[in-house]
Amino acid sequence: MPTAIENLRNIGIIAHIDAGKTTTTERILYYAGASHKLGEVDEGTTKTDYDPEEAQRGITIYSAAVTCHWLGKTINIIDTPGHVDFTAEVQRSLRVLDGAVVIFSAVEGVEAQSETVWRQANDFRVPRICFINKMDRVGADFQRTFDQVAKRLQAHPVALSVPMGAGSPPQPQAFEGIIDLVEMKALYFDAESKGQKVETREIPEAYASYAAHWRAKLLDAVSMLDDEIMQAYLEGEEVPAARIHMTLRTATLGQQLQPLFVGSSLDYCGVQPVLDGVVRYLPSPLDRPPVTGMNPHPKKESLETRKPDATEPFAGLVFKIHADQHTELYFVRVYSGTPKSGSRMLNPRTDKKELISQLWHIQADQREKIEADEVSAGDIVGIIGPKDSATGDTLCDQRHPIVLENITFPEPVISMAVEPDSSAERKKLEDALQRLARQDPTFRARVNEETGQTIISGMGELHLEVLKNRMERDFHLKVRVHKPRVSYRETVRGPGEATGEFSRTRDGETQFARVTIRVEPFDGEEPVTVKNAIKPGKLPAEMRRVLEQTVEEAALSGGIVGCPLMKVRFVIEDCSFREGETTEDAVRAAATHAAQDALSAAKTALLEPVMRLEVTTPGDYVGNIQADLNTRRAIIVGSEQRGVLTVLTAEVPLAQMFGYSSQVRSLSQGRASYSMEPLKYDLAPASTMEEMLG
Repeated sequence: MPTAIENLRNIGIIAHIDAGKTTTTERILYYAGASHKLGEVDEGTTKTDYDPEEAQRGITIYSAAVTCHWLGKTINIIDTPGHVDFTAEVQRSLRVLDGAVVIFSAVEGVEAQSETVWRQANDFRVPRICFINKMDRVGADFQRTFDQVAKRLQAHPVALSVPMGAGSPPQPQAFEGIIDLVEMKALYFDAESKGQKVETREIPEAYASYAAHWRAKLLDAVSMLDDEIMQAYLEGEEVPAARIHMTLRTATLGQQLQPLFVGSSLDYCGVQPVLDGVVRYLPSPLDRPPVTGMNPHPKKESLETRKPDATEPFAGLVFKIHADQHTELYFVRVYSGTPKSGSRMLNPRTDKKELISQLWHIQADQREKIEADEVSAGDIVGIIGPKDSATGDTLCDQRHPIVLENITFPEPVISMAVEPDSSAERKKLEDALQRLARQDPTFRARVNEETGQTIISGMGELHLEVLKNRMERDFHLKVRVHKPRVSYRETVRGPGEATGEFSRTRDGETQFARVTIRVEPFDGEEPVTVKNAIKPGKLPAEMRRVLEQTVEEAALSGGIVGCPLMKVRFVIEDCSFREGETTEDAVRAAATHAAQDALSAAKTALLEPVMRLEVTTPGDYVGNIQADLNTRRAIIVGSEQRGVLTVLTAEVPLAQMFGYSSQVRSLSQGRASYSMEPLKYDLAPASTMEEMLG
């Protein structure tokens, strides 16, 4: 039987790299009985990091879906990557999830990627709970991390548990357990049973005032949202735990606050309360608004809605495609209806029918066939059968078409040339790249028409390295790669106008067209905008369409250097028309010349991707790292102390950051770490464009 919708929880585990997402997921699966052996990240034995590359590197690269059961609820969990190169995995997961658990390290606090994933969760309006992890580590600081969550993320955390102690022995108050602020009890997690045995005791005298302080903060927060709690609180009466839970759930669903837990996943401490929080406070699909989309048939009402109801027409979103040697598995969030194996669904983007030949529950890399051959609204399912669908596509009932909002992904910022070891494998390489591009929306592959080279583009050096390794391991290709290079853009410094004319007489027939185009800087929603300023009626409708299409193609073909244009508008000022002489071919030729000449007149400039860099280092190495960043044209915009560590924030051109990982290790004797994410495009030095024009 499909799970009742109110008993479903679709959640994501999101955080900065190394905050403990995968270890926490492993503990959740173990305590919930979904796995019988605890995997460890350092040993490469975790259930969700099943890819050989993940096990080898000790990081999550691909989001993995797993299912477990807790307190009578079915929890679909997606463990996401923390490395910024794989931010698309987080983005597409948050698009289809109902709630999230955000994990923070008690040592490092709120880090760069923590801010990114929090911002992404805000964009998708995903309710979330927080978990401050690694309280057993030296330098752990609960209060500092709690304050950072509130200030840096502009969040409203409400602590439901606080730590007893921090750090490891021989510290005088080493981390030994947590205090449940709702029940006002001390919880101790037995290490020998790997945390399965939890002992509840009275709060030790040494922590009594500390617990009372945090309990008061909890009651202050909930009393502002509930009149009954406010009255009981003011009159000094005991506030029922059930009332606190109900108020916290309502406020969490409304994103008014975020319940916050504390513990140490590696030490088996504090994970079960997080599971309780998932069930108590995070939404079921019924708690989320109905999904909206557009009807692809313009004659009908354009806006469509689908409720999370089995009786509604089927609508689902493909948010991930996983390929192996034999088949492709489509991860689909079912928003409404009941898809069944053997049925055919419509893909409105391609207007093709797709076969659902098999339905699978996913347990990381293991598949579990759904017994009833159907899955209910609100669930996440693996589908085998579709051939022409891609990430972000909608699958829906043929008689009730709907196009759900697609997922917007960041543009690639780094490229490199790749070629097969032999010409015989060229077709095999093309097929592999096509499959990889369908799975990974931030990966691009194209052939440079001038050089004949195949250029692949991605989000960073690690991203491209992982893709190269996949080609060799999964597709059995031997490939050679060339040095990565930056994906530049071109813009214009000022307005430029030009007129292109085409006039030719052949066999007594004259073809003529004259087109005037202006190019100007323009910061619109799209990188390039085309505006037709010719008055309606001056040109025949078909000729007008050809003119606009030609200018759009010219705009997309790139600038003087050949890089894609950005922050540019093409304005079609005029087009002369002579009956019998102005043909479509003549208009195309004149418009193409006018667009190229207008770009030259406007004087293009090169834009380079600028990254937001955050370097965390012991204070002894700050000078070395700052000096090195200055040589890389970095602008240091901030410096912050986090315990014994210094965090430098800088804006730095991506072109200067190749090989930085080995350099920063060398400068700090291996003790500094960094994270980097795309920030903006900015003007590149004039010398860069001169080199490219060569």
